[in-house]
Amino acid sequence: MIARTWHGWASSPPDAVAYEEHFRSAVLPGLRQLRGFRGARLLRREDGGEVEFVAVTFFDSIESVRGFAGDDYQRAVVEPEARRVLSRFDERSAHYEVVDTWGVS
Repeated sequence: MIARTWHGWASSPPDAVAYEEHFRSAVLPGLRQLRGFRGARLLRREDGGEVEFVAVTFFDSIESVRGFAGDDYQRAVVEPEARRVLSRFDERSAHYEVVDTWGVS
């Protein structure tokens, strides 16, 4: 299994809430339609005046990731709605082989 990580930052609490809503209403439904998608986690922390998000998505393989991101699978997929509420974000995503899990359903 592959874990794909990506970071984004919102500069205000209302923008952070808007990004969370976008993730729930647009990102997750799209991901659920993809062959090889296994799940996702959205992490949030307040950091000074910003709100940082870490999105971790899980796929069966790099080929499954390509089904989401295209041939340049490390390129971040950030829709226009997300770009409007995020002050900055990673242009590239990192990918890790999941070697063990415990206590995550």
